[in-house]
Order: sequence, then C-alpha cells, then structure tokens
Amino acid sequence: MKLVASVLFLLLPFYGVVQITEKEDVLKTHRADSLDGWKKGGYTALNISQVGLTNWAAGGQSSIALNGIVSLYGNLKRGYSTWDNSIDLGYGILRQGSGVALKNGVFMKTDDKIDLVSKYGRKASEKWYYAGLINFNTQSTPGYTYPNDSLVISRFMAPAYLLGAAGMDFKPAEYFTAFISPITLKTTFVNDDSLADAGAYGVEKAVFDNTGIKILSGSKYRFEYGGYIRLSFKKTIMENITITSKLSLFSNYANKPQNLDVNWENLIELKVNKYIACSISTHLIYDDDISITDADGNTGPRTQFKEVVGVGFSYKFAKPFVK
Repeated sequence: MKLVASVLFLLLPFYGVVQITEKEDVLKTHRADSLDGWKKGGYTALNISQVGLTNWAAGGQSSIALNGIVSLYGNLKRGYSTWDNSIDLGYGILRQGSGVALKNGVFMKTDDKIDLVSKYGRKASEKWYYAGLINFNTQSTPGYTYPNDSLVISRFMAPAYLLGAAGMDFKPAEYFTAFISPITLKTTFVNDDSLADAGAYGVEKAVFDNTGIKILSGSKYRFEYGGYIRLSFKKTIMENITITSKLSLFSNYANKPQNLDVNWENLIELKVNKYIACSISTHLIYDDDISITDADGNTGPRTQFKEVVGVGFSYKFAKPFVK
C-alpha cells in the first residue's frame, strides 16, 4: 500500500499537467472555431505508374500512366454568415503499347474533372443555416470511345452541369455538412452540334424529314426543377489517413421523380511522409437521362463507376484563419 501511495503521489503532478493541457486544447479549438476570417487549404497529388516489357514470353504490353489531383478550398466566416468555396480538378492519361492505333496522339484519357462549389449560409440556430448553393462541373478535353478516337462523345461544356439550390444547411460538426434544398434548378449544357443533334445527355435531339434533311437542330440546353441533397464528410480518422466523401442526390419533380440522379465521390489520402502518399478515389454516377451502350449493343441508363489508385508525389497545405 505504501508503494502504491508513493507512486500515485509522484504521478499526481503529471496528471494535473495532462488535465491542464487537455483544457488548453479544448479552449484553443473553441477559439479557433469562433474566429472570423478566411480558412484556406488544399491537397495536390501526381501519381505515375509504368510497366516496361522487352521480349517478355508471357506476353503483355508496356504502359505508362499519369494521374493528377488538385483539391482546394477557401471558407470565410463573418459573424452569423459563412461562405464555403471549393474546386476539384482531376486529369489522367494512359499510353499502352506503341499507341499507333490512335489518331489523336498516343495517350488515352482516363480522368477529366472540373468541379466548383460555392455555398453561402446565414445562421438560423446553433447547427442550422439558411443557405444557397451553386455547383458547376464539366471536363477540359474531348473524350472518345477508345480505342476508336475518331468519334467524340464529350468535350468541354458538352456536357456541363450548372445547379442552383436554396434551402437549409445542417452543420453538426466541422467535418460534416448536410445541405437540403426543396427548390433546385439543374441546367445541362451540350455545347456541341453533333452531340446536341444526337440528343446526348438528355437534351432534345434534332428533327429530320423523310429524306434525312435536318429541319430542327438539337437543343443545347435542358432545364430540370426538383429537390436536391448534398452530404459532405471530411475527417482525419487516424494519423496520416484522411477520408473525403461527397454525395449528391437530385430528383426531377416533373419527370420520374423516383429515379434519383446520384453523384458520389470518395477520396482516401494515405500519407507516407510530407511528399509521398497513396490516394484511392472512387466516383459513382447514375443519371436516368444518360444512355450508355453496353458490350451487347443494349442502350439505356447505366451505373457509371470509376476507381483510381495511385502512389506518388503529394502535398497538403492549410492556412489558419486570415482576416
């Protein structure tokens, strides 16, 4: 008993220091959360993979692939108002074999994304905000039905999506938000004559007479009114592991409201050190207005899924609140 009492007596000062340190950390967090000003940061990564084969008896093809990710944010807090902004960019290319089968270069596109989000909120209660949101996304370069790269199936602003919504934003924690909007306008742009005439991405296609002469061009716009939900989650779950997840759901009130448009993106960042990291990203899309032809020649809406896994150079940066 004397030994136990002596040990407890010696550890008591250290326990007090730990308690004070914990209280200081809580106080610092509270002060940081209550500060007004800008909070900026982001993540960037460049992943490279290469396979080289020479006289390889088992067969195969040499290949090289590059994939880049840039994710930036800038959030402003002023009293009862918040303004959250983010931009996500992604681009990837692949060269397989000699690449001589392609007409427009030796590289095939594997990823292409431009996604901007801006959200303004005015505090309504402790965790709820009156909010408005604008989301724009498209791609930067043409897409083809590889290995046939003579037929363009997408390009910059074809398609592009502009979404405007007004509703409530629920922020129970710094790492999670739920934006709910019963009033949403979604505009689809197809700024390409051939794609618009074909009725790609849900726009009204061109009208032709019996001889095949076009009498009415295809529409380059499509408007939808409906409801919208956007869930965002970003948290460091353990040391050097960060998960970001964004889920968007849209329902068109006027046309099959039960068929939700789904857009779900996930990014897992695994830091090895300051400049080396592994990233795993997935992207799931379902849009009832987009028809896709499968290997059997059947055309209709399909669940689209993309996965990108890479190890390479990365850098994460963040700045504290700046007034």
